[in-house]
Amino acid sequence: MGGSAAAEDRRWMAMALGLARRGLGRVAPNPAVAALIVREGRLLGRGVTAPGGRPHAEALALEAAEHLGGPGAARGATAYVTLEPCAHHGLTPPCAEALVAAGIARLVCPLGDPDPRVAGRGFARLREAGVAVETGLMAAEAAALNKGFLGRIERGRPHLTLKLAASLDGRIATEAGESRWITGPEARLRVHGLRAQSDGILIGAGTARADDPMLDVRGFGAGAPRPVRVVLDAALTLPLESRLATSATRHPLWLLHRADAEAGRQQALSAAGARLIRVPGEGRMIDPAAALQALAGAGLTRVLCEGGGRLAASLLGAGLVDELWLFTAGKAIGAEGAAAVGPLALGRLGEAPRLALERFERVGGDCLSVWRRG
Repeated sequence: MGGSAAAEDRRWMAMALGLARRGLGRVAPNPAVAALIVREGRLLGRGVTAPGGRPHAEALALEAAEHLGGPGAARGATAYVTLEPCAHHGLTPPCAEALVAAGIARLVCPLGDPDPRVAGRGFARLREAGVAVETGLMAAEAAALNKGFLGRIERGRPHLTLKLAASLDGRIATEAGESRWITGPEARLRVHGLRAQSDGILIGAGTARADDPMLDVRGFGAGAPRPVRVVLDAALTLPLESRLATSATRHPLWLLHRADAEAGRQQALSAAGARLIRVPGEGRMIDPAAALQALAGAGLTRVLCEGGGRLAASLLGAGLVDELWLFTAGKAIGAEGAAAVGPLALGRLGEAPRLALERFERVGGDCLSVWRRG
């Protein structure tokens, strides 16, 4: 392929990946996918996976092309799709079949779908029909976009981002428990942006009781996503009068608990509208790996953990943190304040969880460092 044609493919794929990002936090358990139908340098139709996961992006893009150009508008066109088109019959017909029926001549797609129901079958069906299938373009970017979906399929757990907002000396609250606000408004808006791209927001029972949070998305308008609020609450201690419990019928609330949680508490919180999910554990604690597996089983692909310190330590110690977003404020609270990360019981420095720095930036008056698993 000539340089100009390759550059054109990259331009369209970059556009498709940007569109696909709009689906994050809205389409679980499906991947966030975008599709473009292009012929002779002209965009005929585009589609993004609809909220809830259906209709799929390809179907919407083909529908848009037909609306613009009439029946057969996509014949001979190129489809740019950010993940392998599905090949199985589910609630909707296979997208690979729809592309074939529309007469698409060429498919450009970064990477395959590891879902066992697809796993190369979409590409194979298109090739059987004579469609030129080209893969690999911007594959790293496409994989990063759908890291949550890919992780759920390949590892059996969602992609986990741990968010910490701390002082210069690593404290998240004063000795008296005051924590609002350590960071400034710009950092808090970034956190709401993280929430908007997540399927679930995870906290521990202690944070739920101490802070009485709402865990909603603010600053992004009335149409902002509403990620599931998730509390690891082994004994189901969440107060019925808490903001989480009293809003459970309007905004999903999941409580992960041990099987031996008191039956009356189970009944009361279930009656309040919470979804109760039993998870194994040891002693009074819930197994963090089992908790994430349960969330993946329930359909979540991207989870944002917002504390507290004991839960952060549990996840870091178990090697379950895929990404760490650390917002640091120019304040010092002192050793008597609450630590951002609880005890890890390390015997040697070499046992410390290690992450790789990805980027560092200024956010208002605070600093943000983003760290990833090596």
